Amino acid sequence: MSARTGPDPSGASRDVAFRPNWTARAGWALLALYALYAATQLGFEPERLASGLGHGRQFLARMFPPNFSRWELIQSGIAESLQIAVIATVIGIAVALPIGFLAARNLMPPWVTWPMRALIALCRSFHPIIVAILFVKAIGFGALAGVMALIVASVGFIAKLFAEAIEEISLKQVEAVRATGAGFLSTLIMGVQPQVLPRFIGFATYQLDSNLRNSTMVGIVGGGGIGATLFTAYQRFDYDVVLAILIVIVTLIMVAEIVSGWARRVFQ
Repeated sequence: MSARTGPDPSGASRDVAFRPNWTARAGWALLALYALYAATQLGFEPERLASGLGHGRQFLARMFPPNFSRWELIQSGIAESLQIAVIATVIGIAVALPIGFLAARNLMPPWVTWPMRALIALCRSFHPIIVAILFVKAIGFGALAGVMALIVASVGFIAKLFAEAIEEISLKQVEAVRATGAGFLSTLIMGVQPQVLPRFIGFATYQLDSNLRNSTMVGIVGGGGIGATLFTAYQRFDYDVVLAILIVIVTLIMVAEIVSGWARRVFQ
């Protein structure tokens, strides 16, 4: 009969596994302290929050019941937002595809990929509302400014994800196509495109959904669409009409989500 001597290996492993990470705890503590400090610097006061909640209740009370009497105006705004989203998505994808190919570091040399990645970073640097304000100042109020702003946003999003998807492909299929004597364009079509097509469809449907949401925001700053109608109703203190517009926007986004999910299941 043998007796076990020395420390218990399982107990030692448990001690090591559950040893506290004081560095991580100190980091979280510093983050919490900084959050409290930032709140004091930004003027967060309980009295102000309490009064704001009271004003919010009054505001919500004035929104009910929703008023759909201006349905023709709401309908025209929704139609314009749909047009803005679709046009911006189609043009944005058409521009983003070659940029994404040129930005892929496993297919292109560095002197090509770095300028393309800088362009993608530039397109992603600003929120669509900021870009819409710039286009409104440049070309005036209307749907064109909203379309241009969402094209910039689409290029930044689609090109970045498309380039990353290409960089994750298997080069064996690409080399096999090249071995047949295929040119560069044929290699892209036969060796790269089949591997990235399912992910690209997901990117495109998500961008269409995102542009539909953003089209309501760019309209607030003068980019056309239902956002302009919503902002006008706010300015006229027609809060019941505001609620009606918000209900229509939420319904539209939900329908777009259902359609995009169906498209991903069908085409992937």
